[in-house]
Amino acid sequence: MTEQKVLLKEQQNGVLWLTLNRPEALNTLNPSLTAALRTTFEDLRHQPEIRIVVLKANGRAFCAGLDLSGGEWSTESTPNSLLGLQQSISDIFRAMRRCPQPIISCVQGAACGGGFSLALASDIRIAANTAKMNAAYIKAGLTACDMACSYLLPRLIGLSVASELMMTGRFIGAERALAVNLVSQVVPEEELDAAAQSFIDDMLATSPMGLRLTKDGLNMSIDAGSLDAAMALEDRQQSLVAMTEDAHEAVAAFINKRAPNWQDR
Repeated sequence: MTEQKVLLKEQQNGVLWLTLNRPEALNTLNPSLTAALRTTFEDLRHQPEIRIVVLKANGRAFCAGLDLSGGEWSTESTPNSLLGLQQSISDIFRAMRRCPQPIISCVQGAACGGGFSLALASDIRIAANTAKMNAAYIKAGLTACDMACSYLLPRLIGLSVASELMMTGRFIGAERALAVNLVSQVVPEEELDAAAQSFIDDMLATSPMGLRLTKDGLNMSIDAGSLDAAMALEDRQQSLVAMTEDAHEAVAAFINKRAPNWQDR
C-alpha cells in the first residue's frame, strides 16, 4: 500500500482502493486531501487498466465535510479567492462523474457536506449501520445547493426527500437511506469491504468496455431531452461495443458454458 499522507491507494486485480486517511480530523477535506482526490479522479480517465474504484475511510467517520481549521474561509477572503477555493473542491465531484470507472463508496459514521457529496457522486453506495449523512452546508449559514448536491440528490431520491434533507440539514441514517434508495445495502461496519467485493466480483465479470460505457451512458441519459435522444446514444454505443473482440468472446463463452476471457484490459 502506498501512503500519500492523506490518501491511501491500493491497486489490486483491476480495482483501485482509495482510503481517506485523516481519521484524527474525521477525514475532513483540507487542501492536501482535496488536491489528492481531485488529481486521482482526474488521472483515472487515462488509466483503463483500473476497472473499478472503491472509496472508503479510516476512523470513525467517512468524511465530516470541509476542514474549517485552516483559515481558507475567513472574513478577509475575497470573492475571487473564495471562488477559486470553491472550484478546487467542486472539481472533485466533476472528476468523479467524468472518470469512466464505476465508483463504490463505503460509508461509516458521519458523511457531512462535502463528505455527503463524495458518496452522492459515487455510482454505488454501501452504508455501515453507523452511517449518518447530511447536507451540512445549510447548517453553516450557506445554501445547501453545494458540491453537486442540488444536482445529484434529487436524481437519486426524488425532489421531495431531497428538499427535506437540504432545507433542514437533518441527518439521514443508514436504514432510512436504504428505504429511500440512497444506498444499495446496509451492513455492519466490519463487513463494508466484503460487501464492496460482492459488487466488484459482478462488475469484473462484465466486459471492460461495456462497463465503462454503461457509466457513460447513464451519465448522458439522466439528462437526455427525450426517449429518442437516449436511445440514439444507446444505439451508437451498442453498435460500437458489438464490434469488439470481447463481444465475440462473450458469445463463445456463453455457448461453451465457461467464463469469458476479456481482452480489453
